[in-house]
Amino acid sequence: MEPNQFFNDMQTKMQQVLENSPAKDIEKNVKAFMSQGFAKLDLVTREEFDIQADVLAKTRTKLEALETRVAELEAKLNTP
Repeated sequence: MEPNQFFNDMQTKMQQVLENSPAKDIEKNVKAFMSQGFAKLDLVTREEFDIQADVLAKTRTKLEALETRVAELEAKLNTP
């Protein structure tokens, strides 16, 4: 038997053992438990976070420009 074939057979047998063992059920239960836990938390996806971070950055830039403009206008009003 070739070494490559041996490892392929071993991998197949290990997968069969894991699929038929309680470990598979435990994995499913842990995933379900974790999913329920995360669903209760107020989490956002990475994509949503990145979008909001971009919106915040643009808003901050506009705010800084408006603050500068207001300061200029106030300076003109206070100049005799």
